[in-house]
Amino acid sequence: MPDRDSAAWLWLRDRLAALRPAPRPEISGAGQADVVRTAVVTDSAAALPADWVNACAGDGRLTVIPMPVMVGEEIYGEGEDDITETIALALASGKSVKTSRPSPGQFEQAFLAAERRGYEAVVSIHISGGLSGTADAARLAAGRVGIPVEVIDSGTVGMAQGMGVQAAVVAAAGGADAAGVRAMAEGQLGRTKVYFYVPSLEQLRRGGRIGAAASLFGTMLAIKPILAVDGGKIVPLEKVRSAARAIARLEEIAAADAASRPAGSVSLAVHHFGNPAEAEALADRLAAALPGCPRAQISSLPAVLAAHAGLGVLAVIVGDGGTSEPAAGLPGLPT
Repeated sequence: MPDRDSAAWLWLRDRLAALRPAPRPEISGAGQADVVRTAVVTDSAAALPADWVNACAGDGRLTVIPMPVMVGEEIYGEGEDDITETIALALASGKSVKTSRPSPGQFEQAFLAAERRGYEAVVSIHISGGLSGTADAARLAAGRVGIPVEVIDSGTVGMAQGMGVQAAVVAAAGGADAAGVRAMAEGQLGRTKVYFYVPSLEQLRRGGRIGAAASLFGTMLAIKPILAVDGGKIVPLEKVRSAARAIARLEEIAAADAASRPAGSVSLAVHHFGNPAEAEALADRLAAALPGCPRAQISSLPAVLAAHAGLGVLAVIVGDGGTSEPAAGLPGLPT
């Protein structure tokens, strides 16, 4: 169990207070540590910042299962191997890049590890079932262990999924049971949107994430699509004639979504792959357009998503504030 006087716990407690309208009532005759019993498991498609994971995973409350990526005949594990450059070179050269779900055995080991650490339940939150069979693998593993496991299909990807995971960790750190942790995660997931632009639809077509007809249409007419994740699947949002206009329109859509939400209640994230300067510039423009919002967190797409989106992708995630801030101020972490 976490040290209740540590900076990490104090940070999580503050985030919990920001999310909950009223404090959790004390339980008579029991210390607060006695009600902290829920662990959280996710997969690397959640794109969680390494600093955040490191700050929250020390006591086993958060476990991130790596998702495998195959480049040619070689299999790499997200987070276990430094594969960003390998995937970028493979995509640029047209080499085969494929992904797979983690095995049920990986989830089983994570659930058993949580049980050994004294947790009484697990909430397991995963990439959309419309894009991967990861949640199915977690469900298979859940039936093999004695500890109760709640499996959530997030219906999304990237930091949209990650924000749901962060909300779950905050609730778990505050002593919520599995039902409360699940409710907090699902509430955040339901309020988080993903908008993105890719220079080419070909990689999405190869991976079966978008139809061949849509890909051909975009290529033939030089259409630069704005896409979104809706209903757990990738859907076209708008069709734009140039890359510059597509990026500008992506910014406009994300800014309009953020501006429509209550002041002070928005978190933003920007993902990229192979184009960090474009991501920085996009974050700068969003900051200028939304002076009341914290600046967007910028990160490279995890390999399992970059393998399908391809080089040059830009994505903006708009979610509720309070859980997706970097763990600034924690010991040993950059501010």
